[in-house]
Order: sequence, then structure tokens, then C-alpha cells
Amino acid sequence: MKDVLRRLGSDFLSTIVFLVVYLTTDNVILATAVAIVGAIGQVIWARYKGETLGYMTWASLGLVIVLGGMTLLTHDARFVLAKPAIGHVAIGLIMLKRGWMLRYMPAIVTENIPEYVTFAGYAWAALMFVLAAGTVAVAMTGDMKLWTLYVTVVLVGAKLVAFAIQYVAFRILVGNRIRAAARA
Repeated sequence: MKDVLRRLGSDFLSTIVFLVVYLTTDNVILATAVAIVGAIGQVIWARYKGETLGYMTWASLGLVIVLGGMTLLTHDARFVLAKPAIGHVAIGLIMLKRGWMLRYMPAIVTENIPEYVTFAGYAWAALMFVLAAGTVAVAMTGDMKLWTLYVTVVLVGAKLVAFAIQYVAFRILVGNRIRAAARA
């Protein structure tokens, strides 16, 4: 779990840096510039340490540079505000692969309810697409305070609620299968 959180933090570092700088300074241009420099620095540091960088890291860097650059050139924050939507769409597309979630589940789940895990994987993909659409809609308003609330509360909150629902549902379903097998 710690490794997953570390990777997520790393993947979203430029967004986190952007938010912190923006909330501290109320300056979108400065926050964008710092996020771009931070993303480039993160990749340079990882390469210096000899880490192999995955496709998502390079894609994220490209998005930060292109969308951040458009924000700097046009002074229109909507470009950089849309970045999380692109990430959510990419993740949603990956989640459309049948059975992607099975490798992340404990054996008791995969042995007892694999069909529900596959269904949940598709539900997660749908959630990513809905959150991406919401991000674009909020970004198009150009309202930084609304966007900040959306990415910090709605994006995180929706995933936490979905995880909690999945956890409870899987516990109930696994328990029911085990009890049914014991009776048979």
C-alpha cells in the first residue's frame, strides 16, 4: 500500500506543487511555472538515481510542459486545469482491460468472486471517465477556487467512497460465497 501511495504521489506531484503554490500565492502563472520546473526536475532526479521511467511518467511530463506552456503563453489557466482529466481518461482506458484488478486483490477475493472483481474494474473505469468529464467542465469555467475544491475534495473523495463501497461489497460477497460453499 505504501508503494502504491508513493507512486500516486509521484505521478501527481506536479499537480500537488501547482496547488500548493497557487494556494500560497494566488498566482496561476507562477504556480504553472513552478509545476513545470518541478516536473522536469523530478524526471532529471529519477534519471540521475538510475530509475527506469514508465510511459505514464513521460506522458505526464509531456502534458505538464505542453499544457503548462499553453497556460504561460496565453495566460489562460484552463489549459493546465484540464491536465488531470487527461490523466483520468488514460487511466480509465487502461482499466477497460478485462480483469486488470485481479492482480491487486488478495487470494481470498480472486478465488471466491473473480467475476465481481472484473465488474468492479469496469466500474472503476467508468468512474475515471465521469471524473475526467467533471474536471473538464470545472476547468472550462476558469474558476480556480472551484477547480481547487473539485480536485482536492471531489476527485479524492469519489475514489475513497468507491474504494469503501468496493471493500464492503467484496467482504459481504466473499463471506456469502464461503458460507454457501460450507453448506454445500
